[in-house]
Amino acid sequence: AQEPSQEAPPAAAAPPPPPPPPRPSISKRRPSGNQKTDKDSRQQSSISSMAQSFTWFPVNHLGSSKSNERLHGSKEYPSVPLCSVNDVQLRFLCPDDLEEVRTLCQDWFPIDYPLSWYMDITSSTRFYALAAVYNFSIIGLIVGEIKSYNKLNKEDRGILSESMGRDAEIGYILSLGVHRKYRQNGIGSLLLDSLVNHLTTVERQKVKAIFLHVLTTNRTAILFYERRGFVLHSFLPYYYSIRGKCKDGFTYVTYINGGHSPWSLYDYLKYWCSLILTAGGLCSWLCGRMRTAFRWACYRTVSRFNLEQDE
Repeated sequence: AQEPSQEAPPAAAAPPPPPPPPRPSISKRRPSGNQKTDKDSRQQSSISSMAQSFTWFPVNHLGSSKSNERLHGSKEYPSVPLCSVNDVQLRFLCPDDLEEVRTLCQDWFPIDYPLSWYMDITSSTRFYALAAVYNFSIIGLIVGEIKSYNKLNKEDRGILSESMGRDAEIGYILSLGVHRKYRQNGIGSLLLDSLVNHLTTVERQKVKAIFLHVLTTNRTAILFYERRGFVLHSFLPYYYSIRGKCKDGFTYVTYINGGHSPWSLYDYLKYWCSLILTAGGLCSWLCGRMRTAFRWACYRTVSRFNLEQDE
């Protein structure tokens, strides 16, 4: 084996550079539906990731998380609650409303009213029967009437003071209800305010109070009336008869047009003291006049006594 030579080999001529690879021909045809470019794939993955980062909820005007969960769990969405009381129209009941009102009352109240009662409130002018209408459907109503104080039942005679006179009148709320889907929207207050405004006009100044009866177990209605200024007047044991069972009731009342409840001795003392305080200016004027008259009488008496002594 020979050792490699230590001398550098002579420089050889450089080989020619290889020819450049042929450039691929660019087709002017668009990719088919099954083919996607890398750019389209990246855009599609970006959109998918953005869509997964959002949680979509159905529109809920109440803004309650529980309501949203209920809407997700059910396939059918319930009716959208009201956003404003301005969407509600008020009108009086007419005979064509009988069946609709009867269906609503049977769903709202535990008392079974006779058919004649529905005929009266939808046709008689004796009742103040007002309906709240939304989307051409009745969603609330109030029924009231004006009674003479002399014609009240025995348990209701103590509502007004006898000083109001025997010709005094009193308003009675027979029924007030709102559809379950549309409660907590101010519709009950709207109906009650309409009745109060009707009874506080100049033509209704004889009406001195508004009262109603309510079940002792109906806490929702009791709190509603108490917030509206009604006060508990009396307890009525076994007042209602519901499906063959006797139920207790309350009488709630609010006073209008200067009316008040029967007074006790304390109320009379308080009234006279208030009159004395409000008439303080008159009392001081009378005292001043009496003091002036007394001084004049004393002056005349002393002058006459002096004249007699001089004579």
